[in-house]
Amino acid sequence: MKQFLPALFTLLSITTLFAQTKINGIVKDNHGKPVAGASITIKDSYDGGVSDSIGRFVFKCYDKGTQTIIVKNIGYKTVQQPVALTGEALTLNFTLKEEINELKAVTVTAGSFEAGDKKRAATVLSSLDVVTTGGANADITNAIKTLPGAQQVGEQEGLFVRGGTGYETKQFIDGTLVNNPYNASVPDIASRGRFSPFLFKGTVFSTGGYSALYGQALSSAVILETIDLPDQSQASASISTVFVGAGLQELAKNKKSSWGINYGYTNLALYFAIVPQTPDYFHMPEFHTADANFRIKTKGGMIKYYTTYAASNIGIRRPDIESDTLKDAYGIINYNWYNNLSWREFLGHGWKMNLGSSFSTNKDLITQQIQNHQNQHTNTGFVYIDSNNRAINNRQDLAQIRAVFDKKLSGISVIRFGGEYWYANSPRIINSAQYQLKDNFAALFSEADLYLTNDIAAKLGVRAEHSSQVGKFNFAPRLSVAYKTGEHSQMSAVYGQFYQKPENTYYYYGNINLGYVKASHYLLNYIRNTATQTFRVEAFYKKYQSLVETPPTYLYNNNGSGYAQGAELFWRDKKTIKGVDYWFSYSYLDTKRMFDRYPTQLAPTFAATHTASLVLKKFFPKFSTGINGTYSFATGRPYYYFQQIGNKYTIGDEGKTKDYNTFGISVNYLTKIKSSFAVFVASVTNVFDSKNIYGYNYNHDGSVKAAIMPPAPRFFFIGVFLSWGVDRRDDAINNNL
Repeated sequence: MKQFLPALFTLLSITTLFAQTKINGIVKDNHGKPVAGASITIKDSYDGGVSDSIGRFVFKCYDKGTQTIIVKNIGYKTVQQPVALTGEALTLNFTLKEEINELKAVTVTAGSFEAGDKKRAATVLSSLDVVTTGGANADITNAIKTLPGAQQVGEQEGLFVRGGTGYETKQFIDGTLVNNPYNASVPDIASRGRFSPFLFKGTVFSTGGYSALYGQALSSAVILETIDLPDQSQASASISTVFVGAGLQELAKNKKSSWGINYGYTNLALYFAIVPQTPDYFHMPEFHTADANFRIKTKGGMIKYYTTYAASNIGIRRPDIESDTLKDAYGIINYNWYNNLSWREFLGHGWKMNLGSSFSTNKDLITQQIQNHQNQHTNTGFVYIDSNNRAINNRQDLAQIRAVFDKKLSGISVIRFGGEYWYANSPRIINSAQYQLKDNFAALFSEADLYLTNDIAAKLGVRAEHSSQVGKFNFAPRLSVAYKTGEHSQMSAVYGQFYQKPENTYYYYGNINLGYVKASHYLLNYIRNTATQTFRVEAFYKKYQSLVETPPTYLYNNNGSGYAQGAELFWRDKKTIKGVDYWFSYSYLDTKRMFDRYPTQLAPTFAATHTASLVLKKFFPKFSTGINGTYSFATGRPYYYFQQIGNKYTIGDEGKTKDYNTFGISVNYLTKIKSSFAVFVASVTNVFDSKNIYGYNYNHDGSVKAAIMPPAPRFFFIGVFLSWGVDRRDDAINNNL
């Protein structure tokens, strides 16, 4: 037997040798680049190998017959391929497709600046950015004005974006439209926004081409998402040169629910006594604000409710432009109540639900009087003067419901669809004339985010709307594509159609046949974004159609048209200068429109050709002090006097204002006072006393014009903000380092 063992081992070795199959090849990705570290194995076997730095692999397999080869690597889709093993050498090449994931995938960024989601490529402003922007005075709109696309308009509240009016930009909170996002105002003086930046965890400023989930904003949308549960319970108090406030936020012990209340009172009487104002205020600006919220964490989401109530009273008196002896008195009492309820829930199996509803009512009691030198109401017998004696009772009610459903497709692709319904009631009384406007507005929309690879993505959307006030449907397609050009860079292109109802003012004069106004947006951008630097450049073209014209006959029509085109640049840098965060924005705008009383296409009075802003922030940890400065520039804006000739308007006078310049600065000092955390704030706008002019008002025949200027050269602010339970100092330090 011992004599046969060597022969037996030799026979087995020869058999095994002939049973081996040598397998070799190369693994590449879908771009043709070699994939290193890929695992190549025979299913249900220990045989296999790993690709080297140039994608090559080689191994031997002892199985025979039909087998399955599995090729996989992190970040790529697994490939399985059947092979026949006969003992003869095999050469197999494999192509792996990238696994699409949120961290690596391209995102569509053309037309929008986002804040709050650090994974997104367009992250720009946070809540702390808003409150630490010099000269913005913690106002969201003022901070957004330092970004490209927004105009430096100071005589009227709102965002004027890329040649659009303030009415063409709308704000949305948790999906629903905010009907009156700004405090009550008087003519030629812009008011602040109603909402604190700390209410929101995410902000999207869309300068064009925004999502099909939103509508009725011809030029721009500011999309705000409120915070969820607070980190812990806290109390707060504030006192300043213009307001006092206090609040409480209570987090449940199980950290699944919270509630909060806040109250603020503003009165500028003391401030105006110290800092003289050009107008004569017969009632100092006075504001009461109160808000409340509750939030409940559900099994797979969050229910949030927010309500705010505001009451204000302002009375202002100026010289009447028609006379050297008369005065124009304007008073407004405003009441505003806003409610927002939302429910976000993950339903399982790739489904997500977003439900929202809101209700708001806004009431303005406006009195306008021509007064004599003794501040007494008077009539002159001249229609062009006495027509300014009037009383207006204006109310705006808006109720909304909204539902959006998301369904996850393969990878991270997703489709969204839903609808919304608005009911608007807008009664108005002007002297003894009564008007009533009601609108039942409904919209259906759908949008898909499609990720073909980590480098190519598309967003396809469509929106259909119907308004009973307009009496027509509209259908608005929207398309965005993005291509990743590098690890931190990408390009995006956007096309979309956008519709909006004309302003209610036009309908009050009996123009019931007015249709939607329309704008078509075309955008192309490039962005490079890292954790510490953002570079962005964007070109755009916008075509206006069916704008409202207002001839002297009061037969308003949709024959207006226009365009806006230009290029914008944004650069933010937290890296180059140690401890300094700064950004620079520049906008070039070429725009003309024929609307309102414009007799032909003209550059609108709210549009400057060149605008730029430089924002700098420096925090000194040793002294717990931050210094913030903002410089803004805009070339002069056009102004016109339109003269009536028969049934038409002509240009009786025109010109351009001087260039706009302003520099604002703020200083924040962070400390602790006994058990409370404190932030002391001091700020001043227009430090160098630039004599800015926003435009001109004309008398009835154009023989007299008066410059529209700020009510005071500068605004000063000093305040202290106290909190118990949450140390805001760490947030401020981390935001500036």
